[in-house]
Amino acid sequence: MANVSIKNDVTSLYNDINEIINSKKISLTKTINSTMITLNWEIGKIISVKVNENKRSEYGQNVVQELSDRLTNEYGQGYNRASLFRMIQFYQEFNDFEMVLQLSEQLSWSHIVELLPIEDTTKRNFYATLCYNENWSVRTLRERKKSMLFERTAISKKPEVLIEQELKVLRNKKKMDVDLFYRDPYVLDFLNLKDTYSEKDLESAILNQLEKFILEMGTDFAFMARQKTFIFADKTYKMDLLFYHRTLRRLVVIDLKLGEFEPSYKGQIEMYLRWLNKYEKAEGEESPIALILCAEKSDDMIELMELSDGNIRVGQYLTKMPPKEIFERKLIQAIEIAKKNLENK
Repeated sequence: MANVSIKNDVTSLYNDINEIINSKKISLTKTINSTMITLNWEIGKIISVKVNENKRSEYGQNVVQELSDRLTNEYGQGYNRASLFRMIQFYQEFNDFEMVLQLSEQLSWSHIVELLPIEDTTKRNFYATLCYNENWSVRTLRERKKSMLFERTAISKKPEVLIEQELKVLRNKKKMDVDLFYRDPYVLDFLNLKDTYSEKDLESAILNQLEKFILEMGTDFAFMARQKTFIFADKTYKMDLLFYHRTLRRLVVIDLKLGEFEPSYKGQIEMYLRWLNKYEKAEGEESPIALILCAEKSDDMIELMELSDGNIRVGQYLTKMPPKEIFERKLIQAIEIAKKNLENK
């Protein structure tokens, strides 16, 4: 019996100590990572300031090369010529040290390296903020860039000043504008749907690939119900999909449609939202929002129905990714048209 008692005590102690070691390892990793990012930023700053005192490009190249040789000899390949130029670029592109400190809590140096090639400051800050808020891996960041998430998100159609303000609120206060949630189009090529399919097939495919669907929608997205049923005025109604968004603190109902958006869809989804607001909204939550996902839609119709902002949005879904050049051109054109319309209002 004594041996059994000792064995149980050792197991209990081992589990407690193992938990402490693992938690400290995670804490230590975060500390080391944060220190590395701020160190690289400070190195980039020192080199930038010193080199900029002498305006000759050739001088700067020679200084970085010699400095790299010395540092690499002392500290290893992490200070080779390419790495030093990345540090310089890091300082020049992320010149707000408070933001750097904040991002270093979640992002790794590998994230930073992935962000640096993005030339547009607002777009880069968008990806950095979403990485920070949703704890993206480097692989996820790479995939989100490839799918042109920024251009597909509703916020991209706003003036840059407003975009930066909303990103700052998300970073500092963890409060998210709905325009950071809605996107158009939604890329659902991972569903592997056949050429002909029903709404039920679409719904089933989404649930079978729920993890990928949630990643497309945003990692703060949590699944709640399929075919959420309620009875009102002796009639039965069913919502296709019901989710909850933790940062928005809202219920999100998604209505799936095979064809083109029809004006009648608006009335139906408005009723869903009013019912959810009255019977399902928890204390402290914001009003529910809705997304009508259609295979096709007319932007003129969406504007006429006043569904380009507010709590109901219409998004097109793509089951196959179009050629990148065509996709990119269409998205950029849509952003330009939306911004011109805003200026003319």
